Amino acid sequence: MLIPAGYAFFISHDPEMIPFLLSAGLSIMLGIVLILLFRSSSFTLTSRQLYLLTSSSWMLLSFLGALPLMLCHHPLSLSDAVFESVSGITTTGSTVLSGLQDLPPSLLLWRSLLQWVGGLGVIGMAVTILPFLRIGGMRLFQTESSDWAEKSLPRFHELARTLLFSYLLITTLCAVSYWIAGMNSFDAINHAFTTVSTGGYATDDRSMGRFGPMILWVSVFFMLLGGLPFTLFIRFLVNPSFKSLSDQQVKGFLMIVAGLVAILTAQLMITDTMPFFEALTHTAFNVTSVITTTGYASSDYTLWGEFSIALFFIVTFIGGCSGSTAGGMKIFRFQLSFSFLGDQFRKLVHPRGVFAIHYNGKLVHDDIIFSAVAFSFMFFLALAITTLLLTAIGIDFVTSFTGAATALTNVGPGLGDIIGPAGSFEPLPDLGKWILSFAMILGRLELLTVIVLFSPVFWKG
Repeated sequence: MLIPAGYAFFISHDPEMIPFLLSAGLSIMLGIVLILLFRSSSFTLTSRQLYLLTSSSWMLLSFLGALPLMLCHHPLSLSDAVFESVSGITTTGSTVLSGLQDLPPSLLLWRSLLQWVGGLGVIGMAVTILPFLRIGGMRLFQTESSDWAEKSLPRFHELARTLLFSYLLITTLCAVSYWIAGMNSFDAINHAFTTVSTGGYATDDRSMGRFGPMILWVSVFFMLLGGLPFTLFIRFLVNPSFKSLSDQQVKGFLMIVAGLVAILTAQLMITDTMPFFEALTHTAFNVTSVITTTGYASSDYTLWGEFSIALFFIVTFIGGCSGSTAGGMKIFRFQLSFSFLGDQFRKLVHPRGVFAIHYNGKLVHDDIIFSAVAFSFMFFLALAITTLLLTAIGIDFVTSFTGAATALTNVGPGLGDIIGPAGSFEPLPDLGKWILSFAMILGRLELLTVIVLFSPVFWKG
């Protein structure tokens, strides 16, 4: 909060310095109170404490992030401010704001910072906490620091430093690349924050549609990097060789992106008679934006035809790689599902046969398969319940269904006239925004981390 306050005072000279200073002061006071209350607590955390700590931390950060939006000179309501903050911290990118180009620069910087910090938090959670909690097959990507044993603390600190360094390095390279490609320094920094975090907040209502092809291709490259596992970057920094970048999940992710871009490019060239390079640029940009759950738009892809709308909606569910800043169901779960399906077919043909599923050359144990299946079931159950709740308060089915899907997958835009790529979530009723805010946190924390808190077994111990 002190960063946009300093920017408002020294550079942009906009009137929002005081709201940011007040918000920072309130946050510092709350931090001091929490330190004084819990200073004698043991550092050793059980799995139950981690569930509660993870969920409550993200919810608290979301409310604190809303403070500057409520205290600024053109304040948002509580519902709108919390929705915007949750969308930022979960790197979803849905927004209730319009006329972005007319907002004070410090507020635009704050929105971008929320997504950048949220993206870093997502990676840290994915490589340390979720494997320990055995969430939805995340143990496939367990690191040495995921056991939280006392002896692992030096390795955990080393991992955290390397993770922060790689995140900062990629963000800096992205900002410099945007600047070289033609953005001004303010836009370059803001879009670097929201590209690497796969968040999608922009500084203009036209999103990325106001920029030329070179900037769009820079964005495609760094969105793809944001959708890859950051553990790969860490391994590469430790051991700079291309073997350290080999990963079954990455190969599947890049193959899906390439296939979708080829299909949609051909469609645009045939149906819209669009020139090849223009069609390739727009399809590569928008497909990458949706599959990495960034949520940028260079054009309204819902105008490309019914086939394109259906394809983009399906891609919404896929998401990026585990251990990345991207949301969605993650590539590895689809790969595990196909492997499990193939295994079932083999067992139908050879009932007495013994088969094993391997992933990245390692044996996949049954409990990992079961947790991935449980995650998939909970995802579609949460999608159904969220959709029903939104329709119950009077929102039309297309907006409700795609809004629920885009919140749970942390993509950003939905479909329809209201929340489509050219629309906004502002017209939705306040209760709808609260429902979607909870759904965004639910999706960001891999569902089970939050849902387990509502189980009586959790509180009984």
